[in-house]
Amino acid sequence: MSRPQSEVPAPAADLYDVINRRRDVRGEFTGEPVPDEVLRRVLTAAHRAPSVGMSQPWDFVLVRDEDTRRRFREHVRSERDVFAAGLEGERAETFSRIKVEGVVESSLGVVVTYDADRGGPAVLGRHAIADAGLYSVCLAIQNLWLAATAEGLGVGWVSFYREEFLRDLLGIPSGVRPVAWLCLGPVRELAETPDLERHGWRSRMPLEDVLHHETYGSRPAR
Repeated sequence: MSRPQSEVPAPAADLYDVINRRRDVRGEFTGEPVPDEVLRRVLTAAHRAPSVGMSQPWDFVLVRDEDTRRRFREHVRSERDVFAAGLEGERAETFSRIKVEGVVESSLGVVVTYDADRGGPAVLGRHAIADAGLYSVCLAIQNLWLAATAEGLGVGWVSFYREEFLRDLLGIPSGVRPVAWLCLGPVRELAETPDLERHGWRSRMPLEDVLHHETYGSRPAR
């Protein structure tokens, strides 16, 4: 007998469950430590991501020092103010309720970097698309995020920062790009609804709105 389309077999169901539960965490961190063996598993999952030309252009900087994290949080807050200053009316009111980081509340920061020289001078598969290496780093981040979610941890990607500031703060070489500061740690819960949707900033689009057939703009019949 054929399996109904709505019934997803394990372990695929477990993967889809993790994808659906994954959240960009801000205010739910408990601050409890991440066990070393769990952190190792999460970072190993990130390091197993595919990469263009097997270049593995990522590095992971673990940041636990409280002073460093406080300095970064103050920088993030100043950039939050810069963004807020450009908003008006309902958008400004909505943004005022949104928390954009959990830098000091989380257990640690994981800064993921991109080294464009890694695997060079000839990176197989990158000659026509220079950003393919950066895409590889994003795949590592997604692996990390899903593994953390499966382990019962939360992750929050902080993007309110200037790369030059973070490079100086952590001593990152000039040729290496800081791609993400990820807040990582145990959480009280993972929210049912993403923060930006819950606060009314933006809602998730239906799949049909972004689905094209054969050529861009050719929509399936509904």
